[in-house]
Amino acid sequence: MTDERSRVLHRVATAVPDAHRLGRPVRVGVDGVDGVGKTTFADDLADLLRADGREVLRASVDGFHRPADERYRRGRTSPEGFFLDSYDLDAFRRMLLDPLAPGRTGPRRVRTAVRDVVTDTALETPWRDVTDTTVAVVDGVFLQRGELVDAWDLRVWLDAPFEATYARMAARDGCPPDPAHPANARYREGQLLYLAACRPVERAHVVLDHTDPSRPRVVRGA
Repeated sequence: MTDERSRVLHRVATAVPDAHRLGRPVRVGVDGVDGVGKTTFADDLADLLRADGREVLRASVDGFHRPADERYRRGRTSPEGFFLDSYDLDAFRRMLLDPLAPGRTGPRRVRTAVRDVVTDTALETPWRDVTDTTVAVVDGVFLQRGELVDAWDLRVWLDAPFEATYARMAARDGCPPDPAHPANARYREGQLLYLAACRPVERAHVVLDHTDPSRPRVVRGA
């Protein structure tokens, strides 16, 4: 890990609220477009928080995909379908985020996934008990949609141009590197819908330039 990345991760870690002081779990959302580096950043942040003695729960919205017939009900090339139908946000809140919410009474029990998107099968992930000192670090796209924006104690947006993110996805997944390629239209245009409708850059508490993940830069917050 570069010194620049380590410094930025430490700055973000200091922005994470103290669950002991709040007397309840803390929910951190790491948001950004596909290919921007959300999973790796969230993993690194979680490792840093654990090294600081915090109890961490790692999860991703990708564990809450809808069944394929629901994801593609508007057609396999539909940007609206990608934006609106990809995730079961009701289950995401009910099983993961709301049990960690302020004012929750009774045991705090969560599930971190309900579906395997590759096999399109339901998962029997067990319920897991968490404590009031837990920090949940959750990554994924669309985390600042209207249905979710109030669920986060810290919202982190990783920013990068599509030219950079699609170049990375081309190497990782084999998609065309040109963002404007027709094969990328569903996902690129679906994310443009999200950017226009929800303004996640403005909603985020922390914004990082993640064009080069090895040398991120703090734009706002932290």
